[in-house]
Amino acid sequence: MARINLQHIRHAYSAKAQAAGDYALKEVHHEWADGGAYALLGPSGCGKTTLLNIISGLLHPSDGRIEFDGVDVTELSTEHRNIAQVFQFPVVYDTMTVFDNLAFPLRNRHVPEAEVQRRVAEILEMIDLGGMAKRRAQGLTADQKQKISLGRGLVRSDVNAILFDEPLTVIDPHMKWVLRSQLKRLHRQSGFTMVYVTHDQTEALTFADKVVVMYDGQIVQIGTPAELFEKPSHTFVGYFIGSPGMNVMPVAVEGSSARIGDQIIPLAGAPKVGASGKIELGIRPEFIRLGREGMPVQVNKVEDIGRQKIVRATFCGQPLSIVVPEDDEVPTEARITFEQKAIGIYADSWRVGTEG
Repeated sequence: MARINLQHIRHAYSAKAQAAGDYALKEVHHEWADGGAYALLGPSGCGKTTLLNIISGLLHPSDGRIEFDGVDVTELSTEHRNIAQVFQFPVVYDTMTVFDNLAFPLRNRHVPEAEVQRRVAEILEMIDLGGMAKRRAQGLTADQKQKISLGRGLVRSDVNAILFDEPLTVIDPHMKWVLRSQLKRLHRQSGFTMVYVTHDQTEALTFADKVVVMYDGQIVQIGTPAELFEKPSHTFVGYFIGSPGMNVMPVAVEGSSARIGDQIIPLAGAPKVGASGKIELGIRPEFIRLGREGMPVQVNKVEDIGRQKIVRATFCGQPLSIVVPEDDEVPTEARITFEQKAIGIYADSWRVGTEG
């Protein structure tokens, strides 16, 4: 296992890159703890796979360096970094049996056969392929082959880190849940440093201790699932995490209140905003109270999704989503209040602090 330090890493796929916009991966400067379980979460093209491949050694960064436990590994190959990587699509040896596929990384490192047998048996049980141990991989389904890939990444006990690049894409929904749970359990047991790339917030939030949210080639927040939900550092985090995402609307800040249209919203303190730039208020649908008191809102549609309702409304000309319990009444002349502690103020998309 290793502590991973990313020291001012940047990467461009063109040798002529100069401006920040030329870089697929803008500057990343973070330390990830030894034995941590991290998820790189973001939309396609945000730079998460680029960052993963730089960590593994498949890609050399344009700038910066990478350290494992304080040792510079920037120029080392994947093999010499002692990394296990599982890719989006299964990579297996079709002519080998399931057992031999899993045993290959161990035998290649001359691990004693008794240890090979023990470790492979453990992994076969974990990925639910014990009954197929003697079958050749050639005739297996895509999800069964991906389980072999997962198992091969997990079978070694001496790796610095295990990197997963959207490994559950081809696996059916129920098995995704099972494997995520098993990976989390294995992490607790083994203490491996794990980095898991995904665009699926459910995968990220259920697997990781810390989620690394990426947007437009940069890391916009690293936090626990609760931190990302309760205090998004960037409006993208608020939008991307949660369903429905955070409501964001333009406001004018006046001391310890925000004004939108003819409505004044009291804040917990005076936000530290500059004289220029885009100022927005963010509030999650779960922290808006719908009733007969407060500010007027126009209800456009009510979506009943079982345990709760999502009310789609218009507030001062801005679209607004509100989450209410299934049995709550939606008044004809509805009004809303915001939970003050749940309000965030954003300047040019970044959350700002308050003066008091």
